[in-house]
Amino acid sequence: MQDAAEGSSENATPTVFAAAESGPYTSVLDRPIPREQRRALGKALRKEAPRSSLGEWSEPAERRDIVDQLAENHEGRIDWLVPVRVGRMMASPYGFLRGTATVMAEDFAHLPATGINPVIGGDAHFGNFGFYASPEQQLVLDINDFDEAHPGPWEWDLRRLAASIWVAGRENGADEDDCERAVAACCAAYRAQLWQLFEQPLLDRSFQRLGREELDELATTKALRHRIKKASKRARSRTSDRALPRFTEEHGARRRIVEEPPLITRLGDQERERLGQGIDRYLMTLAPHWRRVVGGYTLVDLAHKVVGVGSVGLRAYVALLEGSSPDDVIFLQLKQARRSVIAPFVHGESAWHEHQGERAVEYQQALQTVSDPLLGWTTVDGRQFYVRQFRNMKGAIKLHKIKPAAMADYAGICGLLLAKGHARTSGASMIVGYLGRSDKVDVALCRFARQYADQTERDHQRLVKAVAAGQVAAEHGI
Repeated sequence: MQDAAEGSSENATPTVFAAAESGPYTSVLDRPIPREQRRALGKALRKEAPRSSLGEWSEPAERRDIVDQLAENHEGRIDWLVPVRVGRMMASPYGFLRGTATVMAEDFAHLPATGINPVIGGDAHFGNFGFYASPEQQLVLDINDFDEAHPGPWEWDLRRLAASIWVAGRENGADEDDCERAVAACCAAYRAQLWQLFEQPLLDRSFQRLGREELDELATTKALRHRIKKASKRARSRTSDRALPRFTEEHGARRRIVEEPPLITRLGDQERERLGQGIDRYLMTLAPHWRRVVGGYTLVDLAHKVVGVGSVGLRAYVALLEGSSPDDVIFLQLKQARRSVIAPFVHGESAWHEHQGERAVEYQQALQTVSDPLLGWTTVDGRQFYVRQFRNMKGAIKLHKIKPAAMADYAGICGLLLAKGHARTSGASMIVGYLGRSDKVDVALCRFARQYADQTERDHQRLVKAVAAGQVAAEHGI
């Protein structure tokens, strides 16, 4: 559900009427604007936001201190886990980037943009693409993090992805030319995929997916194909039944989740009961068939489990549900959902949701070709959560020590997936019109990515110094 009003920001990005090509807010009674006319509208936006302007970045004199921005973002998180989050962000500039979607959103809100606002991931960094199982139990690769998903400027996703590729490349020992090639490959693939999809019927566009076979065809380097093979093999082994011996133990007549403090901790009886009631309410957000399926299981245990970098400190739980036999199990994950970091900077009725878990689910299903059929949402103790399977063949292609050629190869695949997601919602024809067929945007974003990678490294050092000076607490290696 959406409220009709949206707060404003002095520096908010204006929303352009993009003649939405799909999405839940249009009517079949509305006559659509012809595709070529929308493309012309996008091309005209180059006068307001020249393509070369996407390469601009310099640290504003009035930019808020990173430590203050992080302190604001940490409000409402579990106090004793905030130092764990800081420790993970301190580990490297890329670790820092993973935890600072909020910083990027505030930075990007002051930069040139077209005002074309499809649904965006909001946290589209290099590591936020991965494997998971389709409802038919086929392995697919797609965008896989939606905590910040929201209607917003397409440029913000592409900027964040480009900067993260450069930062990750440096961390892996790539030189500046290698990083530039990888970012250029990402942007070129984004542009090419949008050109391909915008010419297709909307319905056809919605079925485009990247499965294991298609991925092999796209990968041009032996090194990347090797990583894909290893990652897909790991992903196929990450299922609920295989998680049983790793995450559970026999306790009397029943099975329970194993504690691994401070990352996996047990809950008190009252909290367990309230979460159990929340899972019952979650069932009502599922499609009827899946409601019956999950309703056939019994909740046997719950635990708090720390995950990721950006999510550390927010409430996250794992639930063990058992069917008619001890090896028939489902692990569900409940993740606390808060307002997207994109929302304060975007006008329009879609910028507010009554339930942030519903927002995350709605936009995950908008951006992914196929999604976890057990996606849903609930509220517990006034906090909003989205719910998903904990183990449904989730996996990722490891970026650590990836060779430059394989990095560029994979960056192109990520650019393609990002374009596919954006094209599924709205504005694809206008974005294509703005981009054109030349590499002008690619060149501009390479310039931006290098400059913002420098900024990320400076910000990371600011955090390191703040911890050394005792301004910020950190726990390392957890």
